[in-house]
Amino acid sequence: MSYADGRLIHDADSHLMEPVDCLDPYFEKRLLDRFRSLPFMEKLRSEWAVTIDERLSLHQDAAFRAEAEANLLLRKNYEAHGAWVREDRPQAMDVLGFASQLVFTTRCLGNFGLDQSDDMELCYAAADAHNRMMTDFCSIDRRLLPVAYVPLEDFDRARATTKLAIDLGAKALMVPSLCPQKHSPSHVALDPVWALAQEAGLPVVLHVGGEAKLNPVYKENGFPPVPDFHGGDDNFTSVSYMPIPEAAMQTLATLIFDGVFDRFPNLKWGAIELGANWVPGWMRAMDSAAHAFVRNEERLQKLSAKPSEIVRRQFRAAPYPHEDAGWIIRNAGEEVAMFSSDFPHIEGGRNPLKRFDETLEGLSDSAIKAFYSGNFIDMMGEGLAPDLRVPELQRSA
Repeated sequence: MSYADGRLIHDADSHLMEPVDCLDPYFEKRLLDRFRSLPFMEKLRSEWAVTIDERLSLHQDAAFRAEAEANLLLRKNYEAHGAWVREDRPQAMDVLGFASQLVFTTRCLGNFGLDQSDDMELCYAAADAHNRMMTDFCSIDRRLLPVAYVPLEDFDRARATTKLAIDLGAKALMVPSLCPQKHSPSHVALDPVWALAQEAGLPVVLHVGGEAKLNPVYKENGFPPVPDFHGGDDNFTSVSYMPIPEAAMQTLATLIFDGVFDRFPNLKWGAIELGANWVPGWMRAMDSAAHAFVRNEERLQKLSAKPSEIVRRQFRAAPYPHEDAGWIIRNAGEEVAMFSSDFPHIEGGRNPLKRFDETLEGLSDSAIKAFYSGNFIDMMGEGLAPDLRVPELQRSA
């Protein structure tokens, strides 16, 4: 019996664990040396390449592989089965028993800081290489839904990258929650990007890694450094965890207030691995703002509904497993929250279903089904093939 135990569950967040040179085979050859010479990439190769290669080499060991199924939810990151060896991922899906998984990068989250650079040629080349890598990896199994990345810095390049991603077979488009350098994410010149996504029936999602980071001065408190949950200092601590959704809240509110959601009413949006505790208060804050400023702002007068109603219509979010998903659903509505495992990241924990089930106690069957499958199916649209929405095995369970 699979981990899902016959239940219909779609997973809104999973990842690859890529080696340092993961993009090399997919990068435009004339730009590859320029990319590899970035200080970030040189530092990565010098500090992490050997360690990562050693971990990935474990998957060639027969004894290690023999224990893969029994340890699927226990081994994390580079040691997890199917984290990078493409041929192993279908078996991991069989053991998990999820009907589908959105698949995100790990190494390329944030696009190497290139969105905030002056080198737009390299910025979009990196995004295109990432999108080729993701669609190539996921081509091994239809249950794997590759997420492409689209920088929003350059209007024409953003449209070209979106079109290429769709042509490659991407099933969702990821954009940063961090504001572009020179214009709003709601700028009308980006409408062709949203139009392409809506026409293809694919959602646009935000994911952790593309947000505004904590001002590092907050860490200068006179005490010794606080280790993160990996034991280092590069990932989140309690203080740096707090601003994770701030950019997402501002970006999504701007898109709603400036009418992007209304101009593309069939386009669905998602917030993945950004938590969802913030969603109920954010919805009410937008309603309050719309009420306070509607007399002076024509854009607010033109909205098709209250912002909170637009959210329920077009936006979905994946709570962290340590959040009270039941409370989020009770306060945001049954239409918003989705299950995610974060496989194979350590942040997803060893038993996300148990943690979520405990917080969902007392909710209606319809709310629970919406959380585990319905809201994801609605968000994915044409990105999820009809036969994957309710697979035969789980339909009869």
